[in-house]
Amino acid sequence: MASSFGKIFSITTFGESHGKGIGVVVDGVPSGIKLKEADIQKDLDRRRPGQSLMTTKRKEDDAVEILSGVFENMTTGAPVAMLIRNKDNDSRKYDEIRELYRPGHADYTYDKKYVLRDHRGGGRSSGRETACRVAAGAIAKKYLSARGIEITAATTEVQGVKAKQWISSQIENNPIRTADPNVAKEMEQCVLNAMKNADSVGGVVECRIEGLPVGLGEPLYDKLDAMLAHAMFSIGTIRGLTFGNGFDCTSLLGSENNDQMNKDGFMSNRCGGILGGLSNGMPISMRMAIKPTASIATIQQTVDLNGKESKIRVEGRHDPCICPRAVPVVEAMAAITLMDALLMSSSNNIA
Repeated sequence: MASSFGKIFSITTFGESHGKGIGVVVDGVPSGIKLKEADIQKDLDRRRPGQSLMTTKRKEDDAVEILSGVFENMTTGAPVAMLIRNKDNDSRKYDEIRELYRPGHADYTYDKKYVLRDHRGGGRSSGRETACRVAAGAIAKKYLSARGIEITAATTEVQGVKAKQWISSQIENNPIRTADPNVAKEMEQCVLNAMKNADSVGGVVECRIEGLPVGLGEPLYDKLDAMLAHAMFSIGTIRGLTFGNGFDCTSLLGSENNDQMNKDGFMSNRCGGILGGLSNGMPISMRMAIKPTASIATIQQTVDLNGKESKIRVEGRHDPCICPRAVPVVEAMAAITLMDALLMSSSNNIA
């Protein structure tokens, strides 16, 4: 089971949702980066469960322990290993449905591929694994920020309710993590309504990246947009992704879609900051479609391990909307990808 991502700056995650703990080993971390657990914890706190009505009621403090690769609050160049212990992993509700396949989950495919499946919260397929990515991403974000590269994600749509403005300072001021305070309450109400009906909702998370140098990425198989797409689609809840104009470009003429230039640079940014697989110096913008949470208490049709038809109600503690907690995960995977790309390009002519 492949559990690694990245080439130079690479991460390998381990652990299961209801096991003793989860963690990550980060290789390729340059020496001399100031790093302490508090630097990691602030991003983990944004992802942790139980932080509002918009999230699962599972209570995990997600306290990170740095096990290696840091000495006297400085990275040494050795792999940085981090551990997050599970403390509120109640598996009783999963024991009741261990013989049934949950609709929308990886239960069926994991069972067919690996034969032995951890039924407790999905094991490795659980979204809890993303805490490891956030921990690794915090290192990358610190490295990038020191070079003037900033990554910001926010919820821009929930069940058809769309944000109309982007005010970065407002993202952490509402539980849905939208950059438009004018629609925050309406988005939240969509989530609460779904909860009352034992259901869930999806939405859109947008990520904006500023400060990248021109020429980051490779023109063929390691295009920057391809690398970012790989990173984003590795997040289980993401079902679609667009850069810049995205699908809207299909209704435009070439003269309308091209980003023309003058002496001051690009006159527009319909390409979303990437041309020919390389960053062009403009902000990168990408939007991710987030599916409704698969674990819902509504009675659904399924089959058991032997193919016999059955009904299932997935009880327990689950997010009614993934978007708020997906925001820091998206930022983390973008940061990991960009740091890896920067390190791979270090021998090229990039200022």
